[in-house]
Amino acid sequence: MFHFVKTAIKKKLKLVSILAFGLVLTTYSQEIQYETKQNIPYYNASINLADEYINERCVLDIYYPKNTKDFPTIVWFHGGGLTGGEKEIPEQLMGKGVCIVAVNYRLSPKVKAPIYIDDAAAAVSWVFKNVADLGGDPSLIFVSGHSAGGYLASMIGLDKSWLNKYDIDADKIAGLIPFSGHTITHFTIREERGIPGTQPIVDSLAPLYHVRPDAPPLLLITGDRELELLGRYEENAYLMRMMKIAGHKETTLYELDGYGHSMTEPAFPLLLKEVQRIKEEKNNDK
Repeated sequence: MFHFVKTAIKKKLKLVSILAFGLVLTTYSQEIQYETKQNIPYYNASINLADEYINERCVLDIYYPKNTKDFPTIVWFHGGGLTGGEKEIPEQLMGKGVCIVAVNYRLSPKVKAPIYIDDAAAAVSWVFKNVADLGGDPSLIFVSGHSAGGYLASMIGLDKSWLNKYDIDADKIAGLIPFSGHTITHFTIREERGIPGTQPIVDSLAPLYHVRPDAPPLLLITGDRELELLGRYEENAYLMRMMKIAGHKETTLYELDGYGHSMTEPAFPLLLKEVQRIKEEKNNDK
């Protein structure tokens, strides 16, 4: 009888401890308050005033924890084939202790390559120069996006010339996490040149052209190779292989079996896990 009572007491105490721990976590999560700022221009006023389309499209939204400091930031580029789409703050990334910057950029056919790549670089440079004012850690800026957005993330992270234009070293990016992005020259850019989407090209506007050993950590995520667009998985697999051959030590590829091109839902937790991994590594190095 005594043994039964003692065991019951232990279980009760354990249950109370678990409930108390859960309450602490809930209370902590409730303490973090988030704020959203919308339609912030990332070019300066003189550029915006000189071009109506820049003034319309070259803006970003920021969702950030306003009562905490040194948080990571994820710059998110929307998809849409470089011809459509709108900035969005993915719901799956909200309330996770990170800042999310959702970016609009100019679109084809109103502009042609490489204008939208330059817009992406300008937006990321704005984040580097301003996130500390919101409490973010400039050494924890991650660049991500889906499809066309993944292509833009890879381009400005691997080809250093785009961010160099804005006095930002691309190697300062904490991590590149493109979702199902082209690694060859984007099919819209090929279309602008009169080249069909089934004819692959690797030139200076292809992330594959810019493989290098000193790039930021690169996490490539695609859908199932049998369900993806054209050869999207195989493109990413080739980029992974060439990055490793070049000497890059932190290139990883995930193929999400059973998911096609719209593979963001299971990919968001992988993005957050990568952000946490790199954050912990940087904290341990301090």
